[in-house]
Amino acid sequence: MIVVDEPKYKMAIYEAKKEVHVQIIGFIKDDLVEGYLNHLDKASGMVQKKNYRLVVDATHQSPLPSKVAAGLGDTFMFYASLGFNDIAIVSSKSKISAVQIRNALETVNFPGRLVNHVSETTSR
Repeated sequence: MIVVDEPKYKMAIYEAKKEVHVQIIGFIKDDLVEGYLNHLDKASGMVQKKNYRLVVDATHQSPLPSKVAAGLGDTFMFYASLGFNDIAIVSSKSKISAVQIRNALETVNFPGRLVNHVSETTSR
């Protein structure tokens, strides 16, 4: 069930798989961040998070400006603070964006995992 359908991000709940999916398209500019976080909070509030996996699909995420990339670790820790049973970040197809994601994950104590494809999110 799609719960948010915005030009730069989409959010869906898959009850049968017990997953909340967030798909990022391009990159979310500063003026959209508050709406993105509010939508994510609302979508995550629709499920029992302790029984669900959060899948953040960055497959189509664009490389980020350096000042935005510097705060990416904080975004990952926000995901961790939501209380999901498991968190999987799907790496970007863009090599630059994929490196930015990996570098950000190295700067924080992120409890989730990085995978290369959405199909890998259920293997745990």
